[in-house]
Amino acid sequence: MAVDAKICGLSTPAAIETAIAGGAAFIGLVFFAKSPRYVTTATAGALSKPVAGKVTRVGLVVDATDDEITAILRDCPLDLLQLHGKETPERVAAIRARFGLPVMKVLSVATAEDIAGARAYEPVADRLMFDAKPPKTMVNALPGGNAVSFDWSLLAGQRFNRPWMLAGGLTAQNLAEAVRISGAPAVDTSSGVEDRPGVKNLQKIKDFLTVARSL
Repeated sequence: MAVDAKICGLSTPAAIETAIAGGAAFIGLVFFAKSPRYVTTATAGALSKPVAGKVTRVGLVVDATDDEITAILRDCPLDLLQLHGKETPERVAAIRARFGLPVMKVLSVATAEDIAGARAYEPVADRLMFDAKPPKTMVNALPGGNAVSFDWSLLAGQRFNRPWMLAGGLTAQNLAEAVRISGAPAVDTSSGVEDRPGVKNLQKIKDFLTVARSL
């Protein structure tokens, strides 16, 4: 059975078209200015509007204010908001209520305790994502997209009341093992389909999605 796949950090029409043609269920646009994958709201809008109805369009934000989210949605229609910061359950619920969009809360994982922390978000988020917590020694670490994985066995046998997604250093080469160990029903990649941060490799996108379809 194929797993749903999300290709994140897209910034060109060619990369988005490749993701959709390869069967991606989600595409991700990054609205975090410190990321090498950042796109302006105008650029994101130009990328997002032509693919309405073809794929779930996800906007990644990090501890964004209501005004910032309003500005994003004014220029760029989205189907799902990905909250990749330190948003509390209360903040997640408030964003969901104010903007009327489904939300996916990202949990940064290094230990079993981090997995347990997801339970507080189950009542308020529509989806969960488990991403690797950057090592403390990593210089200029981003909230995500650091090409770092965590111990996938921490998710083995876990059951959640919301759909969930695995992220963190996933590539075409390790995807099958990651899904086998974690039991993930959906996966996300960004750095794993790049030549360098922010520069997507179309063949790597195709290869990743080929593996995802085969699982």
